Amino acid sequence: MTKYTDLQLKNESFKGLKLYEPDCYHDFRGYYWTVIKGEHTQEFNHDKISVSKQNVLRGIHGDTVATKLITCVYGEVYYVAVDNRKDSLTYKEWNWTMLSHTNRKVLIVPPGIGSSYLIMSHKASMLYKWSYKNNYPDVDNQFTIPWDDPTLNISWPINNPILQTRDKNKI
Repeated sequence: MTKYTDLQLKNESFKGLKLYEPDCYHDFRGYYWTVIKGEHTQEFNHDKISVSKQNVLRGIHGDTVATKLITCVYGEVYYVAVDNRKDSLTYKEWNWTMLSHTNRKVLIVPPGIGSSYLIMSHKASMLYKWSYKNNYPDVDNQFTIPWDDPTLNISWPINNPILQTRDKNKI
């Protein structure tokens, strides 16, 4: 059975942000793993896949209504989570982990947490599963935090990433 654990932040739990590493079957052909099963399968109702090239930085984006399941199905990314919940003890703190198809880590990200990732490999593909009750929280219903916000002081492994217009603008 898969065990979910809180992603640790400075000796405290990043409340609601769950990390797990599912079991994997290996043989001479390669490997096979289950991204989600059990208690969370009914929760998610919208899937997206993102494919990006090396040095692309996506995010920091989030919303206040949807839970997300995020994993890297190919390649390697430097994933950053930022707590944007004003009532949280870890408000405006950030955490990071490496996600890749070889470590198979899966994150469950609660509403109010901003997600961002930097592509470390030549290419990477990310799977997002979204949970929401009414309307999908698209760009107009999301928050964006500047990737280089000096108050956060995120330690990115690159100084000049490839950004989309939304992430270049200081919102």
